[in-house]
Amino acid sequence: MPTRREQILAALPARMQTVPSAAIKREEPLPEKAPSAGLVGSLFGIAALAAAEGEIATRCVFELPKAPAAVIGVGNRVAWDGTAKQVVLPGVGLCMIGVAVATAGNGTTTVRVRLDGVATEVA
Repeated sequence: MPTRREQILAALPARMQTVPSAAIKREEPLPEKAPSAGLVGSLFGIAALAAAEGEIATRCVFELPKAPAAVIGVGNRVAWDGTAKQVVLPGVGLCMIGVAVATAGNGTTTVRVRLDGVATEVA
């Protein structure tokens, strides 16, 4: 007999057919390196490869470009500099996007960030 979880997963495709323009992408991996990142309104996200227009990933771990001089530790909150298109430490005029999940020292040009999926406002 199928578990409750298996029953729900089996019923999900039929339910999703009633939602206009819904797509089920079960077990489809998201790219590790972000092809395009930025703010959509007040939500920061990553455009997935071959994503439909307006479809963004807002919760996941991605390797993002960072300011080479920034020293970011594991667990540090990070922000997005929309002008330079890179991750930086929080500051005035920047949008908080998530938390670093790996250390990225001076001279490195990327950092792994877990996006928090929360609408952001400029600090």
